[in-house]
Amino acid sequence: MKILMLETMTYGDDISLEQFNRLGEVVTYSLSSYEEAVARMKEHNPDVVIINKTNMNAECMAAAPNLKMVAEAATGYNNIDIEYAKAHGIRVANVAGYSTQSVIQHTFALAFYLIEKMRYYDDFVKSGEYAEWPCFSHFANVFHELAGKTWGIVGLGNIGRGVAKIAADFGCNVIYYSASGHSYDVPYERYELDEFLKKSDIVSIHAPLNKYTENLFNYETLKKMKSSAVILNLGRGPIVNDADLVKALNEGVIAAAGLDVITTEPVVKDNPLLTIKDSNKLIVTPHVAWATYEARTRLMDEIYLNIRAYMDGEERNVIV
Repeated sequence: MKILMLETMTYGDDISLEQFNRLGEVVTYSLSSYEEAVARMKEHNPDVVIINKTNMNAECMAAAPNLKMVAEAATGYNNIDIEYAKAHGIRVANVAGYSTQSVIQHTFALAFYLIEKMRYYDDFVKSGEYAEWPCFSHFANVFHELAGKTWGIVGLGNIGRGVAKIAADFGCNVIYYSASGHSYDVPYERYELDEFLKKSDIVSIHAPLNKYTENLFNYETLKKMKSSAVILNLGRGPIVNDADLVKALNEGVIAAAGLDVITTEPVVKDNPLLTIKDSNKLIVTPHVAWATYEARTRLMDEIYLNIRAYMDGEERNVIV
């Protein structure tokens, strides 16, 4: 069994890959461009290829005649030509649920950073202003309790429900919007978009990118929110229009935004988000919500078990 890993950088050098050596010969590359991926598939002719973002299309799979399995080190698999894999008897398996707790945790990290004005108060102390302040405390940048606020959720899957539960534990009134119009058996009220936006003090996005959600949050949508509202995107970047969000923040249409995903990743130099230097207003993290050490370890453990299942003639997380 020959296993080819085309982009180990996407799950981190601190994650041990030792267990894969028990499955056979392992060849690893930190990153691979598309051209490099095709060349490396041809050179090594693996039985199994492990990918994350690599475009595993017909050309790439055809370069390795021995290919029997594509192991996706992620949940989404739109980078794989599923029809080609199916037609040629190539198993495709993904991993789901490995990062749920990690993303939930990051949602609240972004929320509290913005809601509690953490940057402002940290700067106040470290700038020396606090040392000159005549009072033991300082109230210049007002913040509020979560209790009694309305937390709106877009995307009520496992992550959205986890966020909803914790928000409710903090005393929030939790509501949700379903872009597809689906109602869930949950103790939270569903609202249509306009009413959802008007009611929400915090909106967190945990939805997939599809025809219902792409560009859902644009300037016209954002204008329907409270001027004190905070929006958090932990779903997919194109759900929020970057340029429209910048315009809304600069005009005070909404108060603040926390993003872990943006339209193009890594960020391009002319992305308007980079023009907002005030992280009291906008905080952006580089798609790391999923990436606690524990989540990345679970990810590779799941990939190992998917390959082990294939070798044992069993099905596990099989797409085709």
